[in-house]
Amino acid sequence: MMEYDLKYMRRALQLAALSPYYTHPNPMVGAVIVANGRIIGEGWHHRCGQGHAEVNAIASVREADRYLLQQSTMYVTLEPCAHYGKTPPCAQLIIDKKIPRVVVGAVDPFSKVAGRGISMLQEAGIEVVTGVLAEESIALNKKFFAAHTLQRPYITLKWAQSSDGFMDSDRSADGKPFKFSTSLGGVIVHRERALNDAILSTLATVEADGAQLNVRSFPGPSPRRVIVDVSVNPLELMAKLYSQGVTSVLVEAGPRFLNSMLEAEMWDCLRIETSPDILGECGRHTAPSIVIPSAVRITKSKIGNNTITVIERRSLT
Repeated sequence: MMEYDLKYMRRALQLAALSPYYTHPNPMVGAVIVANGRIIGEGWHHRCGQGHAEVNAIASVREADRYLLQQSTMYVTLEPCAHYGKTPPCAQLIIDKKIPRVVVGAVDPFSKVAGRGISMLQEAGIEVVTGVLAEESIALNKKFFAAHTLQRPYITLKWAQSSDGFMDSDRSADGKPFKFSTSLGGVIVHRERALNDAILSTLATVEADGAQLNVRSFPGPSPRRVIVDVSVNPLELMAKLYSQGVTSVLVEAGPRFLNSMLEAEMWDCLRIETSPDILGECGRHTAPSIVIPSAVRITKSKIGNNTITVIERRSLT
């Protein structure tokens, strides 16, 4: 693998990461066009329904450099699409612009692409190199890859608990839920919501907590609200959401529903906020018990006095 292929793919990955909130359910993608050792065009996917990275990179090329497209290499973090969706296929645009070489980070797992874009380019006589920083590209779009590989949304289960393992306290005094998060922790929770297609809870939790399930404390989009009965079948529910185009779900619910998701192995990430509070006899609703599989990545961080534990499966990288 040539060093300059790595260099420009790293730049494409930097560009891809610039828009984490508005592209989903599409992936984050970056593209760089290089001719004679010089970047002549760059672009990334800004928002679902708008131009893809390849389109934006080509559009960014100055008029004086347009002739160089026929001598250039395009670096793109994910395989160019080959189908008509909300936008025309990028593979055809690359062919039309006579770009002779394309370097691809990872093959698209989406069934309507999945190698078709690469085949389309190769059939047009374009040299295609694949697998350049593929792991980095997959990691950047782990939710997208998980959804189309597993045929269900990427699932994050989130809850807060006291240090002695309770999710709430006795509400007889004021009827309000126990507040575990700090103001900064609340901002981070709302950011997490903005990073997902949908937020899911049960009717019982929404009614008990007065939960709005939207984004208020962070400048990002609110996810689709999904409110279900506590006895719903997790497998059927997630299959239905995937069929509706949902690629990532943040679950904020009570322990009964969270335990049903854990028992069904329907999770990809656990996000647990633990406060130093000890609720003792006032504690209500014991937090879920976790059996952690071997192939996970565990990270811990502090927000004030609270500890955030994130447990991620490693099944896709």
